[in-house]
Amino acid sequence: MTRAFSDDLRSRVLTASRGGMSARSAAARFGIGISAAIAWIASARAGRFSPLRQGRRGGSRLDAHEDFIVGMIEEAKDITLNETVLRLHEERAVPIGRSALDVWLRKRGWTIKKRPHMHWNRSVPIS
Repeated sequence: MTRAFSDDLRSRVLTASRGGMSARSAAARFGIGISAAIAWIASARAGRFSPLRQGRRGGSRLDAHEDFIVGMIEEAKDITLNETVLRLHEERAVPIGRSALDVWLRKRGWTIKKRPHMHWNRSVPIS
């Protein structure tokens, strides 16, 4: 991924545009893409002179329901991801995928086994 243009370059393009230069001419003069110059000039006309923040937003939809999720896990230690997703959807109206829940839990140090618990007197699974 390429890096973002500098704020100085953006301000020079906007200054040239205010001076009467077209967006295409300013793009050619400063060595940037025509679409970038057009977008910068349009956003300046709308009153936004600095770029928007890049990247994903921080946090998750599940952060607000952390106590509920941890409570479910503490209540039933052998709860599966599918059961957790179903209860979140039914009781809290939070539509979330199983893998998204798994990632969220792993970031907090929780892991949920994908297979049922083995009987206490077996040391290895028997096929």
